[in-house]
Amino acid sequence: MTDSSHHEPHHSGLGARLNWLRAAVLGANDGVVSTAGIVVGVAGATGSRTALLTAGLSGLLAGSMSMAAGEYVSVSTQRDSEKAALAQEKRELRETPEAELDELTGLLEEKGLSAELAREAAEQLTERDALRAHAEVELGIDPDDLTSPWHAAGASFAAFTAGALLPLLAIVLPPASLRLYITVLSVLAALAVAGWWSARSGAAPVRPAVVRNMAGGALAMAVTYGAGALLGAAGV
Repeated sequence: MTDSSHHEPHHSGLGARLNWLRAAVLGANDGVVSTAGIVVGVAGATGSRTALLTAGLSGLLAGSMSMAAGEYVSVSTQRDSEKAALAQEKRELRETPEAELDELTGLLEEKGLSAELAREAAEQLTERDALRAHAEVELGIDPDDLTSPWHAAGASFAAFTAGALLPLLAIVLPPASLRLYITVLSVLAALAVAGWWSARSGAAPVRPAVVRNMAGGALAMAVTYGAGALLGAAGV
């Protein structure tokens, strides 16, 4: 019998797609908050459009590359774990096929099948594709659809960049007298939408999520603006 430590299921199918979408929204949220904090902080120190553009673009590129690299490493580790689990399962099917059949039967019984029906289903699944049966039922893995670290990195890069573009454009395009107000309002609106979506995708109460998200962004902008204003006043 296999060690139960590798039987923890992974998200798959619709749940995995929802998680990816939710991760993309949260990545965009990070792009909005971090870039808004940078440009609003710089705006507190100087009104130079060039300085704002340089700071915002640098923050966008640094943040998106960092997100992409982190996601690549994280998903690569997950993929390696999935491959190792599949390799172990393949070895166990080869060395102890009867024990693996009993294990699959037990897993199907846990899903609500009767002992007789679970045994029959396990035998049929094993005859058809034993590895796939154990991978999907026992591990929650589709052997033909392992998570791609490159796709994850690209999605994180795109999500962060999309979010970061909002405060960057909001701070550099409007007239100097309006840019701060437009940036703050557009950022808070974007955070409200992101909070709403993250709550809905996680089946959580919407209002607290929206309020928390907007409050966090507002606090970040207030702190960085205050720091920038102090540095600007000191002539640093």
